[in-house]
Amino acid sequence: MDMPSVQNSVNTQMSAADKFNLDNEVNYYNKTLVSENGRTTSNQLGKDEFLKLLITQLQNQDPTEPMENTEFIAQMAQFSSLEQMTNMSSSFTKMANYITASEAVSTLGKKVDLAVGDANISGIVEGATRGDNPQILVNGMYYTMDKIKTVYSD
Repeated sequence: MDMPSVQNSVNTQMSAADKFNLDNEVNYYNKTLVSENGRTTSNQLGKDEFLKLLITQLQNQDPTEPMENTEFIAQMAQFSSLEQMTNMSSSFTKMANYITASEAVSTLGKKVDLAVGDANISGIVEGATRGDNPQILVNGMYYTMDKIKTVYSD
């Protein structure tokens, strides 16, 4: 007894209506994330988002036409580059903070002119704070480093 041949066909194309509905569901979900978690949307693709996107792409690829090895390797190289740039950016921020803190400490005991709004203030730097936003103590008040107009040598 001969069995009739059955051809299985998988449609991987989305109709315009399905795509519209999917886009609406994604947008609705994203809006609930913002309202529930206090998250704000960003147009930047971070390393976490890049990795999630890559994993989703691998999970949903067409099994009859899998991603080429070269494509996968190129995307992993992009991910690695993105991670290194993120690390470098973080390191540069830390280095800038150290330089600014060091600059604040180097003004100790020196006379400075400060521009605070429309007023000009002069005095001796009596103290300095460290951290992400270092400040100097002049005439009993703390000022950020961007207020310094002139530093005089001893």
